[in-house]
Amino acid sequence: MRELTKAEDQIMQVLWKLEKAFVKDVLEHLPKPKPAYNTVSTIIRILEVKGFVGHKAYGKTYEYFPLISKEQYKKFYMHEVLKGYFDGSFQNLVSFFVKESKLSEKELTELVKELKTKK
Repeated sequence: MRELTKAEDQIMQVLWKLEKAFVKDVLEHLPKPKPAYNTVSTIIRILEVKGFVGHKAYGKTYEYFPLISKEQYKKFYMHEVLKGYFDGSFQNLVSFFVKESKLSEKELTELVKELKTKK
C-alpha cells in the first residue's frame, strides 16, 4: 500500500462515505471550488491502478467502490507517521499530542485509564 496524495485522499473520503459511486456522485460531494469532471475521473483511475478502488461497468459508465477500507488505510497511514516522525515510538506520538492539545490533568487521567483497560 502507498500513501495517498491530498487529491486522492479527498476522493477516497467520499468513496468511503458513499461506499459506491459514479464520478458525478463523487464530484457532487467534493467541496468548492470543484475540480473538473475529467480530473476526478483521472484520479479515480489512478486509485484503481494503485489498488484502492474497483469498478463495476454499466456499458460505458463505471460505478466505483473502495477495495481498501478506511480502517485499513488508517492503520497503514498511522504506522507510517509513527515510523517517519516519531522514531517508531508510540510514547513519543502520545507525548506529542498531549503537549500540542494541552490536555488537562483530568483528560490525561482519563486517557491513561482508557489505555489501561484496552491492554
